[in-house]
Amino acid sequence: MILEQSVTQTIQKESGLYLDDLYIGQKFTSSTFHLTEEKIKAFAAEFDPQPFHLDEAAAKASVFGGLAASGWHTAAVAMRLLVDGGLPLGNGIIGLGGDLAWPKPTRPGDTLHVESEILEIVPSRSKPNQAIVKVRSTTLNQNGEAVHSFTSKCLVFKRPQPPA
Repeated sequence: MILEQSVTQTIQKESGLYLDDLYIGQKFTSSTFHLTEEKIKAFAAEFDPQPFHLDEAAAKASVFGGLAASGWHTAAVAMRLLVDGGLPLGNGIIGLGGDLAWPKPTRPGDTLHVESEILEIVPSRSKPNQAIVKVRSTTLNQNGEAVHSFTSKCLVFKRPQPPA
């Protein structure tokens, strides 16, 4: 049994997890990512150039009460963490939509990680090699506070069969 488990873990590490490996309630935790003021301002300058993401004085006078990362920056960091192993799907993370929220701002100096849980697995009726998997991913800062949550539907495939 130990050898079998070791072989399974090696396969999963090398190729990721497939539909056959997933179960409701399964949890994953990503590595971490540290956000600096420079990274926040650089992302905002290119993709979300609002004053509360770019200027400390404007941010202090805003609803955020200080410099805050763009929600899209936080979402992009979360995606990177998921792709880098936080949601190790063998066929990649193929999103089909979902619900997202930013319950608290991400700040300079925050170190983020993502915790994910499989909520639902709905096999396809017409394509037996795939299913829609609902996953809740919560991005947390170093204090354990949620700064982003995303409940997504992903297209997941069964493990490819080796050629006969």
